[in-house]
Amino acid sequence: MGEAPTQQEFQLSLEQIRTTAADGPLHYLEYRGGEARLGLEYSGPPPMETAAGPLSPMPAKPAAVTSPWCATLLSPNATLEQLRRLLAFFAEQGWEVTAADTLARHPGCTVIRFQLQAELEFETAKHACLEQAERLGADLVLQSGASQRVPGLAGFDMDSTLIDAEVIDELAKILGIGDQVAAITEATMRGELDFKQSFRKRMALLKGFSEQRMAEIAPRLPIKPGAERLLTALRALGCRTAILSGGFTYFANYLRANKLPLDFVHTNQLEFADGKLTGDVIEPIIDGARKRELLQRLADELNLPLERVIAVGDGANDIPMLKLGALGIAIHPKPKVRREAPQSIDSFGLDVALYLFGLNDRQIEELL
Repeated sequence: MGEAPTQQEFQLSLEQIRTTAADGPLHYLEYRGGEARLGLEYSGPPPMETAAGPLSPMPAKPAAVTSPWCATLLSPNATLEQLRRLLAFFAEQGWEVTAADTLARHPGCTVIRFQLQAELEFETAKHACLEQAERLGADLVLQSGASQRVPGLAGFDMDSTLIDAEVIDELAKILGIGDQVAAITEATMRGELDFKQSFRKRMALLKGFSEQRMAEIAPRLPIKPGAERLLTALRALGCRTAILSGGFTYFANYLRANKLPLDFVHTNQLEFADGKLTGDVIEPIIDGARKRELLQRLADELNLPLERVIAVGDGANDIPMLKLGALGIAIHPKPKVRREAPQSIDSFGLDVALYLFGLNDRQIEELL
C-alpha cells in the first residue's frame, strides 16, 4: 500500500500561487491583507517551501464583502491547477482579487468566493466567466458584491427546479402520449414556442385525465437535490418563499403541505368536470411575464426592495423573473437560459445557492 497523502497549509502570495508548478487536491484558499493561506493535499515531499502547519478549521463566518464584485468558484474537483488557471483568468480580465474565502470544503464540493475590484460590464464579464467555467469543469458565478446577502423573498419555478420532473409530461406518459407532449414542453423550455399557446395545446391533449390518478402521482414526484435544504435554511433566515410556475396548483399545494416549506403558491389551475380534466385552461395562464409580475407584486406586498429579491428557475419562461431582482439563478438550465440568466449553476443541487448569499458551511449547518 502507498503512503497516505499529507494535508498541510501553506502561506504565500497570490503571485506565488499563479507561478507555482505544483498541483494537487485543493482544500481551501483564504486570502486577505496580501497574504494567502492554501490548504493542499499531496504525496511525497512538500510541493512548495512555504509550509505553515496542519489545515486550519473553517472560520465561523466569511469576511465582510467590501468589493463591488464577487466571483464564486463551485468545483466538484478543486485542484491547485484549477485555482492557478482561475487566477490567471482574473489577471487577464484586469480584475484585482482583493479577498478570497472558502465557503465549502467537503468531498465533491469546494466553493471559493473571490472579491474583485474591477470596472466591468456585467453581461460581457458574465459570458467570459461562463466560458472559463467550461474550461475549468466547474461553475463560476459572477454577482455584485451587494447581492452577497440573504434575500427577503425568493421566487421559484416548480417543474425541473423544485421537482425533478415536468408534471405535464408525466401525466401525458400515463395517457400514452408522453413523447408528443414532451416534445412540445422541451421546445417551450428552449424558448422556441410561446408558452401560452403550447400550454393550451398540451392541456387539450390531457382531456379526460382523472383527479384520482393525480392524487396517486403527487406523492411520487421526485424533489430536486438540495431543494429541502435550501428552503429550510431560507425559512430559518426569515426569507419568504414562493412557487411561481406554469405548472399546476394541484401539485404545488401538495408540495407545500407535505414536502417543502413554502409560503406562497401561484400556479396554473386545472379545470375538472366529473372528476376529470376538461382539457380547457383557467385564465390567466402563468407564463414568463406573469411570473415576473407576481414576484414584483409579492415584493411590493412585503414592502421589500428588489435588492432583497431573488428568483430561481431553469426554463425560458423563467428568464423575465430571473432578471428582476438582485440574483436570478438558473439551475441546470437549458442553453438559452444559461446564456441569458444573470447567474447559472450546472454542477450542483439547489442548496449551493446559499453560498451566493455569503454563507459558509458552518453557518448553513447551524440553520438546519
